Amino acid sequence: MTTPLADLRVIDLSTVIAGPNCARYLADFGADVIKVERPDTGDTLRNMAWKDPRDGVGLWWKLTNRNKRTIALDLKDDADRDVLLGLVRDANVLVENFRPGTLERLGLGPDVLHDLNPDLVITRVSGFGQDGPYAQRPGFASIAEAMSGYAAIAGEADGAPMLPPIALTDELTGIVAAFATMVALHSGVGQVVDVNLLESVFHAMGPLASLYALTGETQPRLGSGLPYTVPRGTYRCADGKWVGISTSSDSVARRVMELLGVGHDQRFATFDGRAANRDELERLMRDWCAARPQHEVLRAFEEAEAAIGPILDMADIATDPHYLARQTVVTVGDTPMQNLIARLSKTPGELRHPGRPLDADGDEIRAKGWKS
Repeated sequence: MTTPLADLRVIDLSTVIAGPNCARYLADFGADVIKVERPDTGDTLRNMAWKDPRDGVGLWWKLTNRNKRTIALDLKDDADRDVLLGLVRDANVLVENFRPGTLERLGLGPDVLHDLNPDLVITRVSGFGQDGPYAQRPGFASIAEAMSGYAAIAGEADGAPMLPPIALTDELTGIVAAFATMVALHSGVGQVVDVNLLESVFHAMGPLASLYALTGETQPRLGSGLPYTVPRGTYRCADGKWVGISTSSDSVARRVMELLGVGHDQRFATFDGRAANRDELERLMRDWCAARPQHEVLRAFEEAEAAIGPILDMADIATDPHYLARQTVVTVGDTPMQNLIARLSKTPGELRHPGRPLDADGDEIRAKGWKS
């Protein structure tokens, strides 16, 4: 079966995570993505963090650059530049995440690229956008998380602001960039797509900007809690195992109140009432879980049709029956990694190979260019 983006040609000039993830999502659904790297070092992601103990190749690299062909080009070398420009003429998309202005300094700005290919979609991924006072700052996800409002509300009430322990904003921005790229392609008009780390994570803040503008209120740090959902968080059970609980639906909250033995207490009858009595209700929830082993807590909540889940780490996930049934982790080449991010019933994507060695497809690309 033909993959849905099989006719799409994408040049990936980006590095590390956010930009390459944009191109990876397109590749996962069939696009012919050519990953362009520096001849000397390649993408620094190749050597970042954990390595596959069998071959020493970075696990980030294998995942983020799967399904792509690779070529090494020195964009300051005339012959290599000509190879790139030849690819541009027949490309649909070019993804880059240089600091704003770098592409122009290389003589490859949107005006030059659109003269060669007026229909080209140029997706520019940066830290703060292509303009504005912060545009020239280096683009790091941790800085975006600090400046977006995220870190200010993450952490315990009496503790320090916290950054996420994963590459959250890089991952999110890759999805945003892929979405925006497909919107631009659907428009049928060659154009520049401006996506950045700061605004991608800022959009995940929901109505907090509206709340402050209208009321002057800011969301406090509450650990795993939310101002409007009580109880909500992670709770330790009698056997030392943990569960995550949410009462964001009023009907679910009423059933949880019954489990806790306070269904008759009018203080806990509404969202506002539960929020006003947060400390007592959270104590009741902690004590209730602490008196029972995890399996009893899970069973009681499931019988009450209340929202709960066990806290799973990667070791738990590796044997979890739902993950296994859904094949959420698959082996690509010989490397386990996440399956496709979405399932299409008629035109599914395809995982063909993990990230390839530097310049692995250089000779073929120089000789033949795009796949027919």
